[in-house]
Amino acid sequence: MTRRLAMLCAVSTAALACGSAFAQEDDITQDEPRRERAGAIDQLTDVITVTATKSANPENVQDVPIAMTAFGEESLEVLKVRDLEDLSFSTPNVSLEDVGTSRGTANFSIRGLGVNSSIPSIDPAVGVFVDGVYLGVNTGVVFDIFDLESIELLRGPQGLLFGRNTTGGAVLINTGNPTDEFSAKARIATETPVDDGRGTWNTFVQGTVSGPIVEGKLNGKLSAYYNKDGGYFENLENGQDFGKASTYIARAALEWFPTDRLSVLGKIQYFDSDGQGPAGQNRGFFERDTFDFAIDEEGDYKSENWFGTIQANLDVDFGDGEIVNIFGYRDGDGSTVGDIDSTDRFLFHSGTEFAQDQISNELRYAGTFDKADITTGVYYFQQDVSYTETRDITRDLPFPFPDVPNPNAPPTFYGGGEQDHTVWGAFGQIDYSVTERLTATAGLRYSHEDKEGAVTYIRPRPECSVVGGTCPTSGTNPFTGEPNDFTDDDSWENFTPKFGLQYDTGEGALAYASYTKGFRSGGYNFRITDVPVFLERVVPALGGFAFDEEEVDAYELGAKFQSNDRRLTLNTALFLTEIADMQREVNVSDPGAAVVQNIVNTADARIKGFEIDGQYVISDSLLVMGNIGLIDAEYEEVLYDLTGDGRVTQADLELKLPRVPEATYGASVIHDLDLGDAGAIVSRVSYQYRDEVAYTDNNLGWIQAADMLDANIAWESPYEGVSVALYGKNLLDEVQAGNDTQLPFGGPLSTGVAEPFAFYPQGGTLAPLKKGRLIGIELILER
Repeated sequence: MTRRLAMLCAVSTAALACGSAFAQEDDITQDEPRRERAGAIDQLTDVITVTATKSANPENVQDVPIAMTAFGEESLEVLKVRDLEDLSFSTPNVSLEDVGTSRGTANFSIRGLGVNSSIPSIDPAVGVFVDGVYLGVNTGVVFDIFDLESIELLRGPQGLLFGRNTTGGAVLINTGNPTDEFSAKARIATETPVDDGRGTWNTFVQGTVSGPIVEGKLNGKLSAYYNKDGGYFENLENGQDFGKASTYIARAALEWFPTDRLSVLGKIQYFDSDGQGPAGQNRGFFERDTFDFAIDEEGDYKSENWFGTIQANLDVDFGDGEIVNIFGYRDGDGSTVGDIDSTDRFLFHSGTEFAQDQISNELRYAGTFDKADITTGVYYFQQDVSYTETRDITRDLPFPFPDVPNPNAPPTFYGGGEQDHTVWGAFGQIDYSVTERLTATAGLRYSHEDKEGAVTYIRPRPECSVVGGTCPTSGTNPFTGEPNDFTDDDSWENFTPKFGLQYDTGEGALAYASYTKGFRSGGYNFRITDVPVFLERVVPALGGFAFDEEEVDAYELGAKFQSNDRRLTLNTALFLTEIADMQREVNVSDPGAAVVQNIVNTADARIKGFEIDGQYVISDSLLVMGNIGLIDAEYEEVLYDLTGDGRVTQADLELKLPRVPEATYGASVIHDLDLGDAGAIVSRVSYQYRDEVAYTDNNLGWIQAADMLDANIAWESPYEGVSVALYGKNLLDEVQAGNDTQLPFGGPLSTGVAEPFAFYPQGGTLAPLKKGRLIGIELILER
């Protein structure tokens, strides 16, 4: 730790020297007048405009009758946000994490609604939209983000104005647009664990250049990003640093103004990432509150994709409105290898191949007619997804047998699936000013979704690839005598209304009430490993090969207040969410296939809760922020056996709903000290608590509570555009995992250790670890 801190100090000195050199090259001296700076408190209390209502003009977040949190560019800078996971502990009742098994696979949950799976055929409960384009799968979502204009977190179902129905909420990511004045920005950061027995340095470099190409007609922007992670953890099996990864991102944008009324904005991004597999902790061997793990397969992760958008905006006289068309394209593929048994033996190793391409188009109009604001449009989305999974089971003898090869190990499992998914939609919303203060909202969306699935059961079979088109699609499995696959198609259509009332006092206060319906379409499970159970239990329960849609009725009462001087901001909401036919991936430990994962409609449930967040400017140099989220969730009716005892009983009804923390709360303090000719120092301390949650439906898997403490201190130098920051994340060194899946392989701790939910009769767990405490330094150069 001493060596790392000494190196960090050396890097700090070099960064300051680099900043001085940068300033000298720009012929700026301390004798020259220092530019008038916008203080951090002013920036954090400035108006944040959002796109959530898709109106013709962006709105102040405080004027939008939706429970949401928006982070502008300055807020993201203060929070040192690197990826979406960094916002998991910044907002009430929101969890933005990856599943851990496959790096970058979103495992998002908002208000207790989320998925717990890396199976790409499952529609996310929380939708992610980048520059207005919906990402069709949760694979490759939780990666490095940079050069952002804003991030908007919408809590509750967004079944009306957005391209896809999402039952939990939506994450809107808006990347930076080209500017009409020249600007350039470079950012260099490096961070490291400071605790003994951890890994090594993680370095980030990014740069952006933006400005006019043809004055008043064409603006352009180029951005590049590189991250080299040397590995945060130590693999106790070989003593090597673990968690290594490298990521490259290149982005280009052009904005064209052919007329005063028409603008066309095009963006394209290339992404490439390569790293090791999950840092899986088997809690049959290692204590849950440690970062200890030992695996014999370091694994691999590869992901590559292209993502592009074209947005055209046309101002029209009709209703003094705007017509917007957003076209999106995404094409990507990837592969993984992981040590799923999370031990130093070869008990359960798995690999995957993945490919996806999607196109989408949204055409909408927004305008005003006397007292009515109207938004209407049509939407199209199409994606093809294919997935291959391999499993190698018990190549070594399982515990407690000696560590020797297993002569009776089964052949490699191969299988997966393909899915063609098409969506058509049409929507409309009217906001009518009943009085000067009272506005009534009514809206309706029609959605039609078709899915064609072809699933190859993941069973022992000769080597094949679903992605490569070499797996059998008919006949009988030569090893098991079971059928090889099934093909099927199904469709779902729905009308999702929204009704609301909004009262604006005209004194910075807003009250609203709303009802929204959302749904998540059904689909097919690409990961079927126990064919008899699937055919004899799951198919009869579903009434076919496809699991059915999930429907949500959401009721919300909310209030927002912001004083005229913006010193005090306060937002609160009460919500009730009723879920019918909840979609869940039910995990069951199985010695024959290691883990069986059936996707079924498990239950009807009710979730109710309360949220409050806000900020107060104590003085011109001191700002405090806070948030509280409380949730109460319970099953109303259980439709599928969750405990695994073969029947639905009162015991199933009394289980905790997965992914629902009963309480989240936190606070931040930000101080801005103006040093005059010496610059300024901006410091922040943030604390956030989240309750423990059940992870699996049978409650045998769970994620412990967490107290997260972050801090940073930045020096804004007197040289224009030069700043240096020191920061620390997870300073209390809390242990968190991406999931907690039971396995039939375990060690000494699996013999009866009492835990809050159960004692793990399955033997052990796959619990991919998140990073603990780290310290970093960042240098920013900006013109």
